[in-house]
Amino acid sequence: MKIDLSDATFIVPIRIESDDRLRNVITSTCFLLSNFNTNIIIKEVDSSSVFVERALSQIEEFCEDVSGLRHIFEKSTSSSFHRQRVLNDMIMESTTKVVVNYDCDVILPLSSYQNAYSQILNDESDVVYPYGDGDYQIQVFADDDTVTQFLVNDFEFKYLLEKGKVYDAKCGFCQFFNRDVYIQGGMENENFVAYAPEDVERFYRFNTLGYRVSRIDDKVYHLEHMRTPNSWLSNPHTPSNRTEWEKVQTMNAEVLKEYILTQEYYRKRI
Repeated sequence: MKIDLSDATFIVPIRIESDDRLRNVITSTCFLLSNFNTNIIIKEVDSSSVFVERALSQIEEFCEDVSGLRHIFEKSTSSSFHRQRVLNDMIMESTTKVVVNYDCDVILPLSSYQNAYSQILNDESDVVYPYGDGDYQIQVFADDDTVTQFLVNDFEFKYLLEKGKVYDAKCGFCQFFNRDVYIQGGMENENFVAYAPEDVERFYRFNTLGYRVSRIDDKVYHLEHMRTPNSWLSNPHTPSNRTEWEKVQTMNAEVLKEYILTQEYYRKRI
């Protein structure tokens, strides 16, 4: 029986630039659809839809019900993947109380999803990081056989642990938000493009603004993948991204509130 997360929407921005990233998208989507009664929006921005061409049929074959899945495709020839803009698009598309900023390479223990969802739904927290701060990441160096065994054996985490390595976790991966708070707190900072310190900026911003930010001290499993400029410091936006982070971290709550309201992307949406 699926776990009820019906008042949550997982928002997943994707550009599938490698075979391992394709495998990760399929694995994490099958995991969510199989275990939860929930809503998933996957927005893909690329020159053509790799998700439709190579992923969707495999997901439909594995999952009995894909009615909770919505795929949005935006054609773009830009070499840069503007993840923050894509996330903001999906925040505005969402209508549930809980919105989950979800990396397509991430899998959590089932209890972490339930706990984080309940904290938001019951107004105990505004933002939940469903993993600990420190040695809570399991880097999974998977191959096709690893994820196949994981999927067909009722999602036994032992198959991921066999290819896993303990590593540091801080503030990326995924976060559960009260949607209203997500919007009030500035959503995603679109001044960051491609790979950036947006994860630490988000953590700083919502804490500085005084929202209730909590953690669940459990593991996060990250399915490793090839790094491209959109997922590493080699991207051409790194200098401007660093400048933005340096600017934001000097701001207190009042200055941050004013700064958010001056942002064109925010004013346009709100």
